[in-house]
Amino acid sequence: MKKIFSLVIIFISCTVFSQKVPTVNKTSFSKEALAQKITSQNGKKLSVSEVLKQHEGKILIIDFWASWCRDCILALPSTKELKEKNPEIEFVYFSLDRSHEQWKKGLEKYQIAENENYWFDEGWKNNFNNYIDLNWVPRFIIVDQKGGIAKYYAISPTDPEMQKTIDLLKSKSL
Repeated sequence: MKKIFSLVIIFISCTVFSQKVPTVNKTSFSKEALAQKITSQNGKKLSVSEVLKQHEGKILIIDFWASWCRDCILALPSTKELKEKNPEIEFVYFSLDRSHEQWKKGLEKYQIAENENYWFDEGWKNNFNNYIDLNWVPRFIIVDQKGGIAKYYAISPTDPEMQKTIDLLKSKSL
């Protein structure tokens, strides 16, 4: 009886606390989402649109993470491998840490401070995250060379669809 009860609890926990796959795969960002402000490492507030414009003409992967997120930290080596396999791809990290101090400590602790990093200082629930149906991290979005969404939902850099999408976008830019 204890085994059955334990299995039921585990099943309920997994379904309640796991990522919910979005029902709609969006291919573009709304004006409200793009207007969302995000803080750079040097403290400057930029809109998500401004961040994306810096990567126009390139394939961009947005890695949503937090320093408190075990799965995010475990994914960092695979993200590094994905970068090494695709050196022409650009990456940005969007943090959902609860405080500026926690974010900065996480950047140093996990040795990603040298990358392009931003922090949602308004918290998890904001126009951008609400628009993309962000309900858990890690999460990855691939943005194409024109600023559209090429891969809307991935929870791991090892997802085979990530590399397939990258390869498809690379072939289009030849």
